[in-house]
Amino acid sequence: MKAEHNELITRIGPNTACGNLMRHYWQPVALVDEFNPVLDPAMALRPVKAVRLLGQDLVLFKNAPASPDNTVPVTWGLLDRDCPHRGADLAFGRFEQSEQGASLRCPFHGWQFDANGQCLETPAEPIGSQLCQQVKQRSYPVQERSGVLFAWMGPQGSTPPALASFDCFTAPCTHTFAFKGLWACNWLQAFEVGIDPAHASYLHRFFQDQALEGSYGRQFRGASVGTLDGERLPMTRVLREFDQPEISFAATDYGLQLTTLRPINAQQTHVRVTNAIFPSTFVIPLSEHITITQFHVPVDDTHNYWYAIFTSFTDPLDKEAMRQQRLQAVDLPNYLPKSGRHNNWGYSAEEQRTKTYLGMGEDDINVHDQWACESMGPIQDRTREHLGSSDKVIMANRRALIKAIETVQAGGLPPGVADGQKAPAMTGPDTVDGIAPAHECEAFWRATAAAKRAGAPWLQPHE
Repeated sequence: MKAEHNELITRIGPNTACGNLMRHYWQPVALVDEFNPVLDPAMALRPVKAVRLLGQDLVLFKNAPASPDNTVPVTWGLLDRDCPHRGADLAFGRFEQSEQGASLRCPFHGWQFDANGQCLETPAEPIGSQLCQQVKQRSYPVQERSGVLFAWMGPQGSTPPALASFDCFTAPCTHTFAFKGLWACNWLQAFEVGIDPAHASYLHRFFQDQALEGSYGRQFRGASVGTLDGERLPMTRVLREFDQPEISFAATDYGLQLTTLRPINAQQTHVRVTNAIFPSTFVIPLSEHITITQFHVPVDDTHNYWYAIFTSFTDPLDKEAMRQQRLQAVDLPNYLPKSGRHNNWGYSAEEQRTKTYLGMGEDDINVHDQWACESMGPIQDRTREHLGSSDKVIMANRRALIKAIETVQAGGLPPGVADGQKAPAMTGPDTVDGIAPAHECEAFWRATAAAKRAGAPWLQPHE
């Protein structure tokens, strides 16, 4: 790749070409859990967070009116952090509540702003001053879905598109769980790991399988759908023993659908169906009945948060169990990883020799992906790459990204869920991880996906 193209597709700040593209899409800005006083006691006193998204410094706060019976729905305020008076940091603002809603008051001169950015008071000004009516801080729409707060960072005054009707957004809160973590690298190299089907056979290779009974909530530790000689096959064994996948992809209205085949014998093939939702989200199976929808959200050019929404198609999720599993790897309240370049990502030469291909732990494969992304450097130098045929999805996505940037530069609408007219009709997308008859892979995965959907209690018609 040419250096100028690498710059084009990685820089996401205000008024950059890729940044302008990304602002056509709803972006996760925080977890609702970040405002939970049980997880962050500071939120009991002041539900306000400094956040950074697409290279911009913002302040996010809970807009909860002072309602004695707590019946008023909670909304959210998201404002630029620099006070429009003299530029002081509104993340340190005084949080105030009234029956009209919550507000932030700048401690510098007492200017007060509501959740829409309207200046309500300029108390140091003379009595009768109308200055506050002329001042409005830039605010951004926020909506809550499945435990994630999504922000719209498009041009001021623009109308945000509707969110798609993906499973992760339509399932009830009982059947979804959201989590996140910070990686010290550019968003694109993180997303490209997620849509690369080949890497899992190496980066996530375990030399021993574990009991399937203990696989809940853990990626690649569960079994694939179907059996081999009457035996349920752990995904770890599939990745380890069948490491030359046949990868194909097809364009969809939301991005790409990926099909990865790992032939087992003349009669059976392992099939894995995943999805790339343009521009920075992928959907993969965690287990037979749970999917992961993962967003790689640019914080700035050299950091990104991954946000994962887990969606169950059978029973309600054990959210506390899943949270405790993942809290072993991050520190609250900012979801910072405990492993990183500072401690060689927990690397153990002995483990690499005896237990895992990478040597960076058996419990949290996010650390594996984190190493792969961060070890490339803050922004990967793609001019030094040598891509192979197994990288076909990576190449296709980069072409789509460059084309979408050019479309926006020409004044057009980029593809996928940026189209508010088409987004609500986008459903699913389906994922499958199973052992199929060798010559009926597509029929198998489509029937398996349909059966999973047919069994989902939250997809059943209500009387």
